[in-house]
Parts: sequence; C-alpha cells; structure tokens
Amino acid sequence: MKYGLILTAPTIRGQMDLALRAEEAGFESVWTTEFFNQHGLVRLAAVATATKKIKLGTAIAYAFMRTPMLAASGAMDIDEISGGRVILGLGTGTKTMNEKWYSMPFEGPPAPRVQDAIGLIRAAIEQQAGGGLDYQGPYYQVKIPQYVRPGAARTSIPVYLAAVNRGMIRTAARCADGLVGHPIFTRQYITEVVRPLLQGSPCELVPYIITSINEDPVKAKNEARSQIAFYYTTRLYHSVLEPSGWKDIGETIAVAFRKGDYAAMTAAVPDEMVDQIALTGTPDEVLEKIHQWGDLAQQVIFYSPSVGIKKERLTENMEMIIKTFSKS
Repeated sequence: MKYGLILTAPTIRGQMDLALRAEEAGFESVWTTEFFNQHGLVRLAAVATATKKIKLGTAIAYAFMRTPMLAASGAMDIDEISGGRVILGLGTGTKTMNEKWYSMPFEGPPAPRVQDAIGLIRAAIEQQAGGGLDYQGPYYQVKIPQYVRPGAARTSIPVYLAAVNRGMIRTAARCADGLVGHPIFTRQYITEVVRPLLQGSPCELVPYIITSINEDPVKAKNEARSQIAFYYTTRLYHSVLEPSGWKDIGETIAVAFRKGDYAAMTAAVPDEMVDQIALTGTPDEVLEKIHQWGDLAQQVIFYSPSVGIKKERLTENMEMIIKTFSKS
C-alpha cells in the first residue's frame, strides 16, 4: 500500500518541512488543502520547492471558486516547478462555501458542471504546444487563438475529483483519474457503494483516513471522534451512514450542533463508528489496523484531526504518522 499525507501543519513553512520529512520517509505523496483562509495551489507551489521526488496533490482545490483556466495554468505552473509531480485534486465545495465564503454563484447540479470544468482543464493542458484553444462546453466556453503554454513539464496532468454521494462518484468514474474519498467515508460505504460505482473505470480511489496516533489510545480515539462529529454536522454527508444503519446518529449530531451542544455532538459518535472511519491508537495498533484498508485502495491519505486540537499536538501527530509509516 502507498501512503500519502495531508499537510495540515499550522504554517506554510511547517507544511514544507513535513513534506520533506514525508519524502525522506518514503511516502508516495503529500497534499495541501484549501479553505477560506488558505490557497491550496500557492501552498503546493511552496511544497514543490522544498521537495525533489514526492508526488504533490491538492486534496482538494475548489473547482468553482476559480475558473478552469486558472486551475489549469496553476497546475501547469507547479508541475513545471516540481518537474512533473502534480496531481490536481478538485472539489465543488458546498453551496454555502461557494456563496457565503467566496461570493460565487452555485447554480444548477454540480456534477455536470465540474465534468465540463475538467474537460476544459484537460484541453488547456493538452494544447500547451500551441495552435490555439477552442473549447465549447455546456458551462464553459473559451476561444483563445493565440493560446500556447511553453515550458510545461508534461503533456497531461492527473485530475482527481472529490466525491461523497453517488452522483459525484459516477462523475469521477466518467472523467477523473482519481476519486479523493471524503474523510467521513466508512469502510462499509467504500465497499458497498464507492467501489461498485467505480467498477470498470480507470478512476483510482484515494481515500482520506482520519488518523490519530497516541500512546494513550483513548485520547487518540477521542481526537478522531471530535473530527467525525464536526463533519457530520453537515446533513449532505449523512448518506454515507446509511449502509451501516447510522443515519439517525448523523441527525443527532446535526441537531446538537444547531443547539451549540458540542459535547453532545462528540458523545453521539460511538466507538464502532470511529473504528469504521478512522485509524487510531498507539503506533503498533495503527500499523496493525491499516491492513483493514488493504483491499479497498492502493493508496491512502493520512489526515490528522484538527478540531479542538492544539497546534503543538497537531504537528506532533503528523510527525508520529510519518515515523509510524516510514518506509525508509
């Protein structure tokens, strides 16, 4: 199994340092995230300058908050900086994220729109040698007769798509090189829903795994529990719980959140759910448990919990993840 690491260090410098240590430890990939206070592509460019061979991905960069042309040029720029190591991971974000965080319209079903965006991104990368770019899709239309992109590292760049529900998973199967699995995926959801929908597609599943390593396994589990509760405040994700019969737990979490009862939110997440979603325990325990994902994906991305966790502990946990899963 190949290992990736989400770079959630508090600072860009910290992310660069962690990426270098992950590279030295034999990790396959490192990934930046994007939020209202951080730019995933800018951070990935910084990480590119600090590393030499590890693959670099965004997990994810927002698809609709920037145009596909900006996503394509950003990916090609970082690919040039890194000597051809970029994976462009895209996600649509929620309606609230688009409209309230970025003041961007969120109109129509996101699945066909993001498929069109990926089509334009691929066209822009493929047309780098020149001859103009003419793309006429249902959502995006671009005509640049003088288009050329000298210095590109590759003629194609892998494009991954984040997905939670069935419609977006089907879209990833149609048009993406990889599916970035959401941190709240249960192994049962992957087995019963995700993998069947990807069957017959070259799209690779690369799931996040919420990972907390601590010599005190109770503390490790509780850190993951808080992160899981945070995600399930969003009802859009509750479909993931259906195969396990836990949809009522998701509703309990959502109701507690709206009441401001954060303790009740966390308490609503049972140990069984934590074990279906996350990887927690001592270093030896998580090394044993990672085999539970062995039949589900060829590569997993470790993701440290951050909700309610101090910066020092966040950095410590990522260091422990690197040390525990080091292949060097």
